[in-house]
Order: sequence, then structure tokens, then C-alpha cells
Amino acid sequence: MGMTAIEKILARAAVDRDAVRPGDLVVVRVDTAVLYDNNFTPGLWRDVLKVHDPDRVVVVMDHRVPSMDINSATGWKTARAFVEKFGIERHHLFGENQGISHVVVAENGYALPGTVLVCGDSHTCSAGAFNCAARGTGYPDMVYAVTKGETWFRVGETVRYEFTGAMPANVSTKDVFLFLADHYGEHAGMNVEFGGPGIASLSIDARRTLTTMGAELSAEFATFEPDEAMLDYVRARNDAPFEAQYPDADADYADIRTVDLAAMEPLVALPDAVLNNAKPAGAVTGVRLDQCFVGSCANGTIEDIATVAQVLKGRKVAKGTRFLVTPGTQRIYLEAVKAGYVETILEAGAVFTPATCGACSGAHMGVLGPDEACITASTRNFKGRMGDNSAKIYMGSPATVAASAVAGEISDPTPFLG
Repeated sequence: MGMTAIEKILARAAVDRDAVRPGDLVVVRVDTAVLYDNNFTPGLWRDVLKVHDPDRVVVVMDHRVPSMDINSATGWKTARAFVEKFGIERHHLFGENQGISHVVVAENGYALPGTVLVCGDSHTCSAGAFNCAARGTGYPDMVYAVTKGETWFRVGETVRYEFTGAMPANVSTKDVFLFLADHYGEHAGMNVEFGGPGIASLSIDARRTLTTMGAELSAEFATFEPDEAMLDYVRARNDAPFEAQYPDADADYADIRTVDLAAMEPLVALPDAVLNNAKPAGAVTGVRLDQCFVGSCANGTIEDIATVAQVLKGRKVAKGTRFLVTPGTQRIYLEAVKAGYVETILEAGAVFTPATCGACSGAHMGVLGPDEACITASTRNFKGRMGDNSAKIYMGSPATVAASAVAGEISDPTPFLG
């Protein structure tokens, strides 16, 4: 029996075997280890004596940018000292090349097809859009990956989603994710593989939204099978050699599920969970909103910002409703400025923030107060995620969030998209 894409990637990276099967414990070589500001805030990386290979390490500051307090400012100093001590050339600490770590990884082609990438953040699976075995790991695992160049995984079974068709104009892959989460529920201990003829209609940004949200399915890995669009994207950003891994024709899947993208509709996840908890946007209309947010590693792309600008063009954010928009990186911010999107969004009464995790992580730049209601196009909506435990967090696509900001209440985006 053949192997799935993720099994072939892990087998290629394994230190002591040529094939893997579900249930195996596999020690693998780490091609890329990404450190971010949460790693440096405690200051523990000051005690690291060696780095296995500085060229395999990336350092990004993203959760609290600019620094929100003395603790985070001290972490920034620790990160700067770390990159200088070990000669880490791939660092994104502040300024023009800074951004949310997973978006920085995509922008710079750090996630090479067929390789293994680890980071301490749970949404590291975002890089699976590039046929990469990307996973969030704990602090001890990151120390080992950076200092020894290895880590280990237990291989899970794989569910394949075979996409057909193309999404309607009022639908994004955030809606596709909400459909998968609602219809199929949790994927704990399993891998997710996306493929089929429908992926040809999905941009790289759209694919990243899906793999990023794999963490909310509790999937171990979320990967796309390779195609020329993705391979060309990577080659344009990184000239390092790589070997993309395609699933074998006789790969053994736990299940193969066909999803018609043309049948998707705008969905909204109700507060406190995304699994088995979504309804059509039209069935949730009328919920009064204090805050709307578009951003994060899942939805801070230039395409998402363009959609927000399209909805807001010639309109105003409703009185009494805050609308925050956060780009994934400074480069995306600049691109949005040049395209006129920022001007349109500001004229509508929304607020643009620097490139940061910000409101998504509930740390700063948009924390929710008691009993407030928010709709977000970010990564999570569990209780207390974005602020006070009594706040209600709904989740929708960037178009749904922008339409809701104009209405001041949850709204179906379809009429706002012309």
C-alpha cells in the first residue's frame, strides 16, 4: 500500500527509515525552525549555548508588535541578542520585513515543498499550503529542534478532501473551512490532505486560509498536494532545491471526501466553538455587534483586504461598531496602501493596525470588554480568546465581517458584493 503526501514527507525526513505508516513514532530532521516573540518573552533563549544550523532558523516578532509592555519589550531585546549571537540571517523583528510569522514564512518561501517546518505557534500548519510538513510544537521541542536539528512525530491516519468546482463570488475558503468544521467535526490525531481539480481555482492565499485553520480541526498536519501554481510561487521566492511529495496512487486514506466548492455558501460560526457550530449567514442576521475584525495569519492577506475594501467602498461603518483591519505583514500593508485599499477602509471609518497578531490573540489592539459581541475573520472564537470571558465571538469570512460592520449587525455579504 502506498503513502499519502504527509507520510512521504515524513519518510523522506526520517533519520532511520524509508517508509512510515499510521501509528509509527518517527524521528525526523527539521529543515526550518521558526521562533517568535512568545519564545523570547521569558528570556530563556539567553541560556542556549549552540544552534544546530543558523541557516535553518527563522526569528519573527509578531504577537505583540509594537511592544505592549515592559515584558514584551524585554523579549524583543532577547531576540535581537539571539540573532546577533548565532548569526541568524533570516530575522523579521521590526520594520519593512516584519509580520505574522506564518505569513512571513509564506512571503519569503521559507516553507519548501517536501520539507519539515516547526514553530511554537499552533497555527504553524499554515505552511502546509506549500506541501510542507508544518506543525506547532511545545517549548522543549523547539529547543531540541533549534539545537539538535531534529524532532519527532507520531504518524496519524490521513483524511483526503477532494475539491471539485469553483467557489461562488460571495464565498471564500473561510466559508469552506466552516463547512468542513461544521459537517465533519474534529480531526484529532489525524492528518488532512487537500487535492482534486478544484484546487486549481484557489489562490495561494486562499489555500493558506484552509491549512492555517487545520489547527481548529485539531489536525496533526494539513497539506495540499503540489501543483504548478504553488511550485511557481515557491520558486519565485526561494531558489533552494526541494522535492515536492505527491500522494501515491494507492495511498491508504482513513476517508476520501468530495467537496463541491460551487455548492458552498457564506457561513457564520456561533460563539465559543467552530466545530459543529455553524449556520448560514442569513440565519444569523440581526445580532448587534460592538466590534468587527479582519486579520490574523488566516485572513490578513491582500486578497482579504481587497474584499474588505470592495464591501466598504462608498459605505460607512455603523455608528457604535468598531471595525479593525490588520494586515498579515508590513509588505501586505504597503501593497494595500498602493492599491488604495487603506484609503477606502479608513474613509469608511475602520481602523488599520500594524502587522501583528493583535486582536486575534486577545493580547492588545482590540481586546473585547464584558458582554461585547464581535464577529471575526481570524483563527479562533472560543470563550475568552479575544478578551473578557463574557464576550460573544462569532466567526465569518472577511466579506461577512465587512458587511456586518456596515450594518452594525451580522449580515449576509452577498448584497454587499454587487
